[in-house]
Amino acid sequence: MTVGELLHRMSAQEFSEWWAFYQMEPWGCEVDDFRAGLVAATVANTSRDAKKHKKPFQPSDFMPNYETPPVPEQSPEDHERIMGMWGRVWEEKFDMGGS
Repeated sequence: MTVGELLHRMSAQEFSEWWAFYQMEPWGCEVDDFRAGLVAATVANTSRDAKKHKKPFQPSDFMPNYETPPVPEQSPEDHERIMGMWGRVWEEKFDMGGS
């Protein structure tokens, strides 16, 4: 689904509710990687030589380290387009179109 389709199909209130739910119960690749890392750390710690590895393994020891791609700079046209989208959301939410 594109951003335009999302703005057309989902109200700002529904988006806010999904965002709040995600803050309480996150999902996605990072959470899945943590779960796999937790299992791997548990297995590794059951056979860890405490003399060689004094500190127990942590889930992060088994998780991929994704590099964050650089964020491209936004042009004035990008800002205008984004503000236009927010304006349409605002008008829909508060019915400022006069209808």
